[in-house]
Parts: sequence; structure tokens; C-alpha cells
Amino acid sequence: MGVFALIVSSITGYVFQQSRYGRALYGREQAIHIAEAGLEYYRWFLAHNPSIMTAGAGLVSPYTYAVTDPEGGTQGNSVVTATADFQCGVPQWIDLSSTGTADANPLFPRTLSARYMQPSVAEYASITNANVWFGSTGTSTGPVHGNGGIRMDGYNDSDVTSPLSSWNCSTSYGCNPASTTASGVLGSGSGSALWRWGTTVPNISFANMVLNYTTLKGYAQTSGIYLPYTLSGTTVGGSDLRGYHLIFQSNGTVNVYRVFSTVTADSQHSDNLVSPPVWYHDDHIIASGGEVFVNNYVIPSGCSLIYSEAKTWIEGTIAGKVTVVAADAGSFTPDIILSGDITYLSATGVSGLAAVAERSVLIPLNSPDIMNVRGIFVALTGYFGRNYYTNSGTHKVPTAYSTYVMQSTLNRFGTVVSTLRPAVRWTSAGVFISGYNAGGTWYDRVLAFSPPPFTPTVSTDYKFTLWREE
Repeated sequence: MGVFALIVSSITGYVFQQSRYGRALYGREQAIHIAEAGLEYYRWFLAHNPSIMTAGAGLVSPYTYAVTDPEGGTQGNSVVTATADFQCGVPQWIDLSSTGTADANPLFPRTLSARYMQPSVAEYASITNANVWFGSTGTSTGPVHGNGGIRMDGYNDSDVTSPLSSWNCSTSYGCNPASTTASGVLGSGSGSALWRWGTTVPNISFANMVLNYTTLKGYAQTSGIYLPYTLSGTTVGGSDLRGYHLIFQSNGTVNVYRVFSTVTADSQHSDNLVSPPVWYHDDHIIASGGEVFVNNYVIPSGCSLIYSEAKTWIEGTIAGKVTVVAADAGSFTPDIILSGDITYLSATGVSGLAAVAERSVLIPLNSPDIMNVRGIFVALTGYFGRNYYTNSGTHKVPTAYSTYVMQSTLNRFGTVVSTLRPAVRWTSAGVFISGYNAGGTWYDRVLAFSPPPFTPTVSTDYKFTLWREE
């Protein structure tokens, strides 16, 4: 009887222990669903109170949300904490933390966190609104999207997408014969398993990327850095022959120069390739002694926005996150010129640059032979690229710059957004003749979910990013 009682008591204890363990598992499982219900409720709340995302007004935190049981009563409660990230007084995103507790077993709460934001262009390595050709010497790491046709001869390790079922691939995109009806994405690249095209691929609206220049100008005037059309009685904007030169410093400041003299070099542009060729006068080289120091500005942490009403040259080391916008409310559409290497003080997401040009983002003739640029580069009405230069004929470059026509490597870390056809490598009959011969594009996965302020978005809808359990 004693042995029997010992066995029975052991079995009974084990059964009760498993029962408690089962209730604990049940409570933990309920808690995670309750936490998720809290996130979903708060997303509904934010969607129905749009003033929160425009001005931060009406944010309620913490908020307790009771999750009801369809058969009556409650299943538990979720406590949601909301924290908005502000720049220039405007929310950029909202971080949510939801802790769910089940009534069945309140001893095992679980917490979920998510970021509520509009998806930005930083989620892509490249976005184009025209046909594009990725050469065999290039590398693309991160999603690539084109609203036009894509020829991918290089390496890609992520999605390459186009909404076109077919397009007319000409010789300027490497197709032979001269006019070929091609699938939306084609080429000799090794990552063809990741290519998708056709009506199942959504178009990315470039109209959604256009910023409200008047509003941003007001933010810069009030809390950021404003570089005006006219500075101390001297006209800076309105011409490709002058502008502002920004050299970012590793201490979180920026040296600003006023450019008043440039060197001209003839070039062909990728957005107008016709026969006979059209030659343009590029004024992207700052002449020796052609600029004057304006000031050293501390980039405000609460409004890291630089608004320039003139053509703008950029280079240097980015310490925090900053957005540079070059735009003019009048008829002039300024470019941004990447005049030298652009690096980050920290590659962990603390540093970041968004350079948004009303027209084009260009690399000048006198760029480094091995050039490294980090940032989100957006050409809202023009294109990203380095124009075609030559050392022969009537339109050859100035002798002092002849060695710059053909450069070796361009490495881009971040995102390139180009409305018109981008180009950094120029060939003739398959032979490299101008630009950068090799290089790659790597998207910045950290900035994809925490971009610099007012980075253009690819959708007007808000969504959860960085969803995870804490």
C-alpha cells in the first residue's frame, strides 16, 4: 500500500505539474495574440486620427486596450506605449510597444514592438521611372525596381521588378537587332530567379515622391538651415554657373561655401541620346578660387534639414542624419552635384544622408578615380549619373581634366532614385569609353526603416515595419 501510494502521489503531482505547464503555455499564447491585437487597434486609431501623423496632436500613451471574448467577457488587456520621432515638429514615424496579458494566466505577459511609418525609397537599392541597363561589371545588393524595362547583365541578390510585360529594347540598352520586343526584365545576369515582371508587379508612383518645397523651406527657415536664392545681396540661385558647396564635417557641422565660378566641359546626357548627338555645356567643376566661405553651421538635431535654393555641391563625412533639398519655387530646377566621397561617421544607422534634387543628381567630370558615396540620392525630375565626356573631337574636355574621362570604380551605398534614364558607364560597341568602368550598388538596410527626415516615400499608406517580439 505504501509503494502504491507513493506511485500514485508521484503520478498525481506530475499530472498537476503538466496541467500548470499547459495553462502557462495557453496563457503565453493568448498573451502574444492580445499584444498583437493591441498593435492592430492602435494602427486603427492612428489611421482614424490623421492629425497625429501630420502634427503629433492627439497621441495617447500609454493606452490600455481590453481584448473581448466573442463568447462574452474579456480575454485580457494590452498596454500600448507610443513614441513619436519628430523632425522640425513633424512626426516621421511612431514606435509602438504592446504588452499583452491574458486573464487565463497573467503571470506570463508578452511584448511586441513595431514601427508605424510610410515605406520610403530607402527600402530599395534602385528605383527608376524609365528603361535602365545594369552592365555586366556592376553589382546590385538590395531590391531593384523600374517602372520601365530593365536589362540586368550584372549580379543581383534581391528582387528585380518591373510592371511591364514587354518593352522595346534598343541597341542603346545592348539589344541586337536594333529593336527587340523583350520581357519586362531580361539580361545575362546570374540572379534571374529573382526577376519578376508584368501586371502582378505594382507601379511605384513618382508623383508620391514629390515634396512640398514651400513647407520644407519654412521648416528650414524656422528650425533648420536655409541657403537662400540671394545671399547678402549676391544672387546665388537661378543659374548652373553658381550655387552652394557643402562640405560635411565629422563633428556634426557643415562648411558652406558660395560658388561663383565654374569650369565648363561638353558632354552628352543619358536622358537625350539621339542621332546626331546633342552636346551640353556642363558647369559642374568648381574653378580654382571660384568659391568663398560663408559659414560653419551646426546641423540641428531636432530639424536636420538643409534647404538650398541653388545648385548644390555635396561631399564630406556625415555624422548624424541629414536631408539636403535643392529646389527653386521658380522656373529654375537646380541639380545636386556629388563633388567628392561621401562617408558616414557611423554605419550602424546613426548616420544617414538624403539628397533630393528638384532636377538631377550628378557626378562631375573631376570626380575621384575610386569614388565611394553613401546616401539616398533622389532626382525628382531628372536623372542620376555621370555624363559622357570625351578626349577627342570638337567637344573634348579641357586638357587639364583629360585624365578624368575614364575612371575605374564607383561604389554607391544606399539608394538611387532616378526619374529619367540613369547612366554612369558609357560604352561603344561593347568597349568602355567614359564614366566609371566598374562598381556596385548596395542598399542600406538600416536606413530602410529609419531614413533621414522627409525622405520621399513609395506609398501614401502607412504600415508596420520592424515588427518583432521583445
